[in-house]
This record gives sequence, structure tokens and C-alpha cells, in this order.
Amino acid sequence: MKCAFAGLSDPGLVRSYNQDNYYTDTSGRFFILADGMGGHAGGEQASKIAVEVIKEYLEENWDAPMDSYDLLEKAILQANEAILEDQETHPERGDMGTTVVVLIFREQQTWRAHIGDSRLYQLHDQMLIQVTSDHTWIGQAIRAGEITLEDAKHHPWRHVLSQCLGRRDLYEGIDIHKIDQIDKGDRFLLCSDGLTEEVSDPIISKLLGDGNDLDKVADSLVTEAKNNGGSDNVTVVLVKIDEDN
Repeated sequence: MKCAFAGLSDPGLVRSYNQDNYYTDTSGRFFILADGMGGHAGGEQASKIAVEVIKEYLEENWDAPMDSYDLLEKAILQANEAILEDQETHPERGDMGTTVVVLIFREQQTWRAHIGDSRLYQLHDQMLIQVTSDHTWIGQAIRAGEITLEDAKHHPWRHVLSQCLGRRDLYEGIDIHKIDQIDKGDRFLLCSDGLTEEVSDPIISKLLGDGNDLDKVADSLVTEAKNNGGSDNVTVVLVKIDEDN
């Protein structure tokens, strides 16, 4: 699938360090974003490991005789093992972890995988769709009807993850799905919660669809988050579909 893409990461206005990492494949085959946690060094290391291991696994096995579901699952499980091994080697980073969201275009199909609360959005027919569901305590409560969206915005537990990389019980926590409805002109956004905490979905939708220079679109999204407080690291990866699937 032919696409254009851009990425941008910023520490924000409060933190002096950046625990986010991302990767855009130069051929436009896959895109990865991770948001680390566990202190400065721990979070940065966890997200770095996740991105590097997933990138290497996808590159090495892209043409292997396995379906895309298995490819993504094995890549993420391998990243998890690498983080666990680093925790054991460096006990001072024992509580580190990271979210991850991955988008791939392979064998004329589009697949996505994620863990945590970094999100994937799709702008389709001028409608913004949140493709992923947050792996958070608050996300589970919303889906169960136990709390409203409005109350969730200010709930003290809204950042508590129910799943992330760097945990032994990861296996059943990976969401991997095929994306069926894609048209020329659609745009995808991978982002850390530094964006979604500061910028509402309607504004994300407006900025995401504004103009064809994706570097400028990425900058406008990050700038909006910083203008609204910039309390966390902000990372965005944009992908624009340039031909029909």
C-alpha cells in the first residue's frame, strides 16, 4: 500500500526527559509507537527496547510464511521478554514498562496491535475513529458502564494501566486485529497519551485532516498539546493512504 507518513516526539513543557519512542519504516510497511513508564531511565529504556525489538523482528520476518496476526504477536512477545530480561539484569529498572501500538501494511492487508493507552485513530470519510481501546482501569469501567466519559476525564485512576509490556501476564493482553475499511485519503494517527490528555477528539480530527504536509500536521498536533499544558511527553505518527487498498 502506498502511503505518506511523518512522526514527531516532544518532551512537553513539564518534563525535561522523553520516555516516548517511535519508528517509521522507510518503505512505509509498518509504524511503531511506545510510551514508557517507571522513572526517567526505566521508561525511556522500556520504550526503546520495545520499539527496537519489534522493528527488528518485523524486518527479519516480514517475508516469513506466517500470517500477520502471528507476526505481530511474536514480535510483541519477544519485546516483552527483552524488557523482562533487562529488568532482571538491572533491578533498579524492575518496575519499568511501556505501552505500544503498531500499524502494519502487509500482503494487501492492514493490521494493528496495541497494549496500554497509546492510541491508534483513523480519519475515514471525515470521521475520526478511535481504533484501539485503552487498556486502563478507567477504560474498563467506561466499557462496563460503571463511569461516564465526562467523569473519566478527571478521575484520579485514569492513568492506571491494566496491561503493558514488561509484565509476566502479558500473553492474553495483546489486542491484534485486521482493519478492513480503508480508502484512499484515509489518515491514521498513532499517539501517546500526552496528546490525548491535552487535546479533545474533535480538535484532533480537525488538525489531523488539515492540509497535505504531514510534517506540519504533526507539528500542529504537538503544538496544540503544549499550548494546552504539555504536561507529558507528546508523540505522534501520521500515515496518509495514497492509493486504494
